Amino acid sequence: MSIISDFSISVIVPAAGVGSRMKADRPKQYLLLDGKTILEHTIEQLLAFPSIDKVIVAISDTDPYFDELPISKNKRVIRVSGGIERADSVLSGLVYLKEHQLSEWVMVHDAARPCIRHNDIEKLITEVIPHHIGGILASPVRDTMKQANPESTIETTIDRSVLWHALTPQLFITELLYSALKTGLEKGLSITDESSAIELMGYQPKLVHGRADNLKVTQPEDLDLAEFYLHKMKKETK
Repeated sequence: MSIISDFSISVIVPAAGVGSRMKADRPKQYLLLDGKTILEHTIEQLLAFPSIDKVIVAISDTDPYFDELPISKNKRVIRVSGGIERADSVLSGLVYLKEHQLSEWVMVHDAARPCIRHNDIEKLITEVIPHHIGGILASPVRDTMKQANPESTIETTIDRSVLWHALTPQLFITELLYSALKTGLEKGLSITDESSAIELMGYQPKLVHGRADNLKVTQPEDLDLAEFYLHKMKKETK
């Protein structure tokens, strides 16, 4: 029996950010793509994967948008209080997971990555579970990478063969990720993603090669590209 067929998991989606770089009138996860918000596309894609049981969405307590979405009424979607930083939001989701003993492993996925493909989720689970710590989807760097100095001139060219773009989902043992985030926050450490918290504890998460079109909507110009990828995904599944 494959790992996937015998695997049940919950996903945490941190969605309490304001997305200031989008220069929009609302957080970026509520901008529309093909008639639905980015967040709806993301959650629906996650819920459609067979092994995913619950999606825990960390939302700001002052958020006026989420409860108006049809997806918020789905019994498999659980709202928890989001925090100021991403790590705070993920930790809030982990507290819920632990209290309800939902799953031994937890996946964390960006709210603004609606183009995640099921093949990549399956690949992540299959390759990471035997690793016994966790791992992340990532894409090898393609462009020549330059390191700048404070004057914004080039200091050096970095060997790109050892560099990867970190993507999501990221998959870790629930208890381990909870401990890593809690410890990191208490110590005031810089936590940019879930893997960085695990790394700060001395562990080495596994890199799983994921698709580069698993785009995170960050800048206004990303919207058109994300919509193109979504249409392409729909055509491929028909």
